[in-house]
Amino acid sequence: MKCIYCGCTESRVVDSRPTEDGAIRRRRECEECKRRFTTYEKVEMLPVYVVKKDQRREQFDAAKVRSGILKACEKRPVSLEAIEALVGQIETKVCQQPDQEVTTEEIGRLVMEGLRELDEVAYIRFASVYRQFKDVQSFMEELQQMLDKRHGTKEEA
Repeated sequence: MKCIYCGCTESRVVDSRPTEDGAIRRRRECEECKRRFTTYEKVEMLPVYVVKKDQRREQFDAAKVRSGILKACEKRPVSLEAIEALVGQIETKVCQQPDQEVTTEEIGRLVMEGLRELDEVAYIRFASVYRQFKDVQSFMEELQQMLDKRHGTKEEA
């Protein structure tokens, strides 16, 4: 680390501690002039891009995921904390994957998995928009799959 006072490239770390925003604050002392200065170290995340159905790409935005989940959970007994936790889980999964690109289908699948556990009505609301049901029959098939999974889970217990 280059000293801000004399330009020397040799310094030693006197103190290190994490900050509230996830960075690391380092107090350093220059080996040449003995003056102290502070540096901040933060991990730089590479942006993740979302590949749309028409092959356009845009940067991942957790606010859009939050908006979709909030619409699905509107007037449902789902707390904002639960919604924020789900958004955080999805954001973590998207950002931790090895690729720098994720499809809208993958994000939709993650949202649907989370909503299925959170609230079944919110799940169906989201699925009806996400899957773009063509008719009542395709909607009923989705409901039947959900009921089959629910009954299968109860029978296993």
